[in-house]
Amino acid sequence: MPRLYGFDDMAYRRVRESEAEGIRAAASRRLLKQSYPAICEWMNDQGYRTTRGGLWKPDVLAKVLDHPAIAGLAEDDDGELVETGGPQIIPREDFEAIRALRPSNDPNAQRAPQREYLISGLLGVCGLCAKTLTASPSNRGSRGYRCAPSTAQHPGGCGKVRIKADLLEDYVAEHVLAELAKPEVSALIGQARDDMLAEATRLRKKAAATRRRQKKLGADYASSSGMSLKAFKAADKELSQQIREDSARARFLEQAKHVPVGAVPDLVRWWKHAPLAAKKGVLVLMLEQVAVYPAASRGSRTVDADRVALRWRQWGGAERDEEADEKSA
Repeated sequence: MPRLYGFDDMAYRRVRESEAEGIRAAASRRLLKQSYPAICEWMNDQGYRTTRGGLWKPDVLAKVLDHPAIAGLAEDDDGELVETGGPQIIPREDFEAIRALRPSNDPNAQRAPQREYLISGLLGVCGLCAKTLTASPSNRGSRGYRCAPSTAQHPGGCGKVRIKADLLEDYVAEHVLAELAKPEVSALIGQARDDMLAEATRLRKKAAATRRRQKKLGADYASSSGMSLKAFKAADKELSQQIREDSARARFLEQAKHVPVGAVPDLVRWWKHAPLAAKKGVLVLMLEQVAVYPAASRGSRTVDADRVALRWRQWGGAERDEEADEKSA
């Protein structure tokens, strides 16, 4: 478990002043009702970094400013704030004022209705830059997907691809159901699902083993093994990245567990009434990737093989020319 930013120990008794300075600066800006993205941008520009040496992101900073320890507090079993006798990086009144700014504490704030998106996780990517597509409603509120432009918090996206969710999802579903209806394909679904879940289990075990390696790395460094701080940070960062990638891939593959096994008399009817988890599972089982390219013209409602490329999953090590398959679909 990583230490809390601002402290040298897990008991929250030893303040790391260089980081405490950043907490105070962020807290003062939050008290002026600056947004977390704006505060993160300022902190990153000023050279403040997270405990792992990364750039600040809004959700990470929000968790730090919401942690009672920064005000010498803790939460009891009833959720009440109590004094711990520990050091205060910011005053209690400032901490409580920041907590009061939580959206959940605003009586006038209404939670936006949850929108369902079929193509999520690692499946949808930008055809230009290969970054994962994000759910992005239009200004009118209709569902959509886009390649988010590059920012300090989320670098890399080109921001040049956007598509209406209904158009993309209908196109993908049409092709997946047509493929699934083939007898030679439907006969292999059960084994393919089992193989995919076995791979997810392997990735979970691999991530667990990497966590153990990371824990041992920390213990070795703490025991004055002679490892430099620079070498420790580099190795720790590499292990963390590997854990994130393996865990994300496992979660992605585990969606296949929702796929029904056995004959489905009317696939189109089943799809229309199937729960979202089952639909996502079918897509993960059938497809490696859905790549989306820019529209030929602004406002175009045309979705075809020139706009969307489907990379079909290969079962049992079989090989085929995916581009040719897509063109003939």
